[in-house]
Amino acid sequence: MTNLRRCVVGAEERVGTRRLGPATYVNLDHAASTPPLQAALDALMEAVRWYANVHRGSGFKSRWTTQRFEAARERLVAFVHADAASQALVFVRNTTEAVNHIARRVPIPPGHVVIVTDMEHHSNDLPWRRVAPVVRVGVRPDGRVDEAELRDLLHRHAGRVAVLAASGASNVTGWVNPVHRWAAWAHAAGARIVVDAAQLAPHRPLDVRSASDPEHLDVLAFSGHKLYAPFGAGVLVAPRAILGAGDPAEVGGGTVDAVGRDHVVWAGLPDREEAGTPVILGAIALAAAVDAIETVGWPTIAAQECVLTERALAGLGNARGVTVYGGQDADTGRLGVIAFNVDSVPHGKAAAILGDEWGIGTRSGCFCAHPYVQALLGIDGPGARALADRVVAGEKRGLPGMVRASIGLSSTVEDIDRFVAGVGAIAGGEHDDYAEDAGGEWA
Repeated sequence: MTNLRRCVVGAEERVGTRRLGPATYVNLDHAASTPPLQAALDALMEAVRWYANVHRGSGFKSRWTTQRFEAARERLVAFVHADAASQALVFVRNTTEAVNHIARRVPIPPGHVVIVTDMEHHSNDLPWRRVAPVVRVGVRPDGRVDEAELRDLLHRHAGRVAVLAASGASNVTGWVNPVHRWAAWAHAAGARIVVDAAQLAPHRPLDVRSASDPEHLDVLAFSGHKLYAPFGAGVLVAPRAILGAGDPAEVGGGTVDAVGRDHVVWAGLPDREEAGTPVILGAIALAAAVDAIETVGWPTIAAQECVLTERALAGLGNARGVTVYGGQDADTGRLGVIAFNVDSVPHGKAAAILGDEWGIGTRSGCFCAHPYVQALLGIDGPGARALADRVVAGEKRGLPGMVRASIGLSSTVEDIDRFVAGVGAIAGGEHDDYAEDAGGEWA
């Protein structure tokens, strides 16, 4: 754990706290964004020295940058085990842009629907609402997707399902979804599966598998900023048959081979789907990050995460008046992402206390997954609409939500113990006075 921590930039920075005085910052907000690995930052700084725009430049720096940029693409193709002959890897800014991109490109025949789980981050929900009728799959009380309902919906809409949109893992409860099993179900129903792997990618290996495998993933998206390379690059992997058909999603520089006053010849893949100057430096840094992660090894990463998650869940389980969403068990089906509430303490207040008094970075609210959080909190449709009306009226005080602690490569036993102690103190009323403003911020 100590060696892994040394690989993460900023892991030893100190902050002021109201209770402990100057203390090493405890970052338990990795589910929102990760700090860079030193390897990613080193690769970025080297690339900055030799940076020029890619493709068509004859100078040494342009040729050097082009080679590194395309090598980064090849490295990430290998990272997800894609077949370069049938699948294209396109660089985007983040997972949100990737899903919006593919939602504009995937063919959706008239009368077809998109199936979306209630677990989804808004980024794998809202883009589909723009292009097709959406059918939702509910979640069980423990936060897992209701697989029986999913199978029933796929059977009921068989032949009329264009896409199954599913998270690789939840950014709220950390549940890991069996997306390969769901892929086989989707394919049997005539659908494609689009997997938002933003939360899964930093924790577990990705494998889209061959198109000949019934369990292959048709589309995969993830973000560099969640994968220890927060420099503006994200990844979209999709079939060439989809991305190469028709006009590109966005048009302009780099997407064409020839343009006349009255005609356009679109470039081949991936250029036609990367309009303008691509995220060159971010892509190079992301490739370096995945190199470093795979050098450490997924078994090591998963084992560390399991130890820390078990310790955190056990500590929260011993604290009076603490509710953990998604259950108390740490197993291979769950990441180190823990959402909880403390009885009689608003979630925003609890997060503020952890930050101000204990030097612990967490996050509070609904984590861009409002339907999922509402389901876990037992808020029905009318209740959700009433909350929306309050927000429209400018009143954000007292909105429901949770606190989220999320473990990363720099996390240690000492971090978890301080976190558990902080939550215990909050539950016991041992904290300063705080007030909430109209915007929902506590101080």
